[in-house]
Amino acid sequence: MERFDVLVVGGGQGGAQIASALRQQQFAGTIAIVSDEIDAPYERPALSKEYLAGEKTFEKMLLRPVAAWADKKIELRLGKRVTEVDASAHVAKLEDGTTVAYGTLVWSTGGAPRKLSCSGHDWGGVHAIRTRADVDKLKSELETKSTIVVIGGGYIGLEAAAVLSKLGKRVTIVEAMDRVLSRVAGEELSRFYEDEHRKHGVTLRLNAKVDRIEPTGVHLEGGEHLPCEIVIVGIGIAPAIEPLRAAGAKCPEDGTGGVVVDLQCKTSLPDVFAIGDCAAHPSVHGDGRMIRLESIQNANDQAAIVAKTICGKSERYEAIPTFWSNQWDLKLQTIGLSHGYDATVVRGSIAERKFSIVYLRQGQVIAVDCVNAMKDYVQARALIASGRTFDANALRQGELKSL
Repeated sequence: MERFDVLVVGGGQGGAQIASALRQQQFAGTIAIVSDEIDAPYERPALSKEYLAGEKTFEKMLLRPVAAWADKKIELRLGKRVTEVDASAHVAKLEDGTTVAYGTLVWSTGGAPRKLSCSGHDWGGVHAIRTRADVDKLKSELETKSTIVVIGGGYIGLEAAAVLSKLGKRVTIVEAMDRVLSRVAGEELSRFYEDEHRKHGVTLRLNAKVDRIEPTGVHLEGGEHLPCEIVIVGIGIAPAIEPLRAAGAKCPEDGTGGVVVDLQCKTSLPDVFAIGDCAAHPSVHGDGRMIRLESIQNANDQAAIVAKTICGKSERYEAIPTFWSNQWDLKLQTIGLSHGYDATVVRGSIAERKFSIVYLRQGQVIAVDCVNAMKDYVQARALIASGRTFDANALRQGELKSL
């Protein structure tokens, strides 16, 4: 049986970063990355943006040249899926029946796109945007199709709609809630992006639920029929943690999803860590609940913490979360978590498409959404970290760095 000192399961951002970070920490043991994708680790945010638009080649999305992994003595086992974990024996079983022993296991599998449960959810024209293969399949159909329905008004859905409208496609967004981005932002930002999409020719259906999908289009509850040739579903992910769950790992009971980790990203299983989209950790900068973050920053920072922990250094994951989204010429940058805010302050001009929205809880700044406002984004970190209370008028008018 093969054995690695560190076995990384998942070849996404987190998996690639933990392997690289270990070498940066001068870790001399054996490392392997097992990934169910056939491609070497690559950046994923571009999938719904530059790669879908044809503005970036896949080679430029690789996190490092393929040969560089071997140079760092990091083995890539691509096209392999881990189906079982025996935590007491420190063994992982692969789908092909082979087993691999490990000293430490780092679980970084992310998740699979959530699927609709309605009739027609498995029609061949229904697509997701999660992997290179997903987008390649979608792009091959876009050449001859012009009418698209995007189900889900989160970041992925909005980014895809922006790209497709720019490509001249007729796009309709279907969102079950009463506004887009409702789970991650306040109403001011939601309404701004709704207006921007409409100005670019995108049709929105809010408070709309899908009844069924047919080759002729999407049928909504209430009877409306949206003709289309392609459907893109962007309604979140289901964390891929079943082997850990089956092995006895503690998982959240509140619907957060994923596997529970502490502030060093340790699971309840011996010598097993989890990072990235599939890890539910205590929210230091939020409202104290368990959270699961889907962001590059989260994956990178958690990987760094795990690498240091494996190398005998004790640090806790206390990074302030950050997120970003590009749509047309709009660059949205978010720092902090707005969950539980009780007031907002708008800085700059929404009409001029350069503004920030400051989220407050009992006078403390907990998050800032910045649209084409890089200075505010850079300066907001100190306000969040301070834990101080601020006057709304000062936040609206003053320089953030002077507050």
